[in-house]
Amino acid sequence: MAVKLDEARRAELIRKLQGFFVQEFDDELSAFRAEAILDFFVETLGPSFYNQGVQDARIFMAQKLDDLDAEIHERERGQGAPGRATGSLNPLGRIARSDGRT
Repeated sequence: MAVKLDEARRAELIRKLQGFFVQEFDDELSAFRAEAILDFFVETLGPSFYNQGVQDARIFMAQKLDDLDAEIHERERGQGAPGRATGSLNPLGRIARSDGRT
């Protein structure tokens, strides 16, 4: 998947790249050269960063789903937090308590 940058972000990254070259290398970088370097980095490194971000998000979501699954199983066993209703969810998404109240 090709990584696409919107114009505002692209312009900001070019300015930052030019500033980096001045600060680190004491070298003025023309807009043309900065765009070429940015294009190289986006094409070469962009997919790896994108894929890593997707993988990190998948791991995060899997952990959250595991936490939710564990919480639901605890409630089903009647070990919910004190003061909280326990039972199963009715069709409206409300917990159907063992005493019949919702």
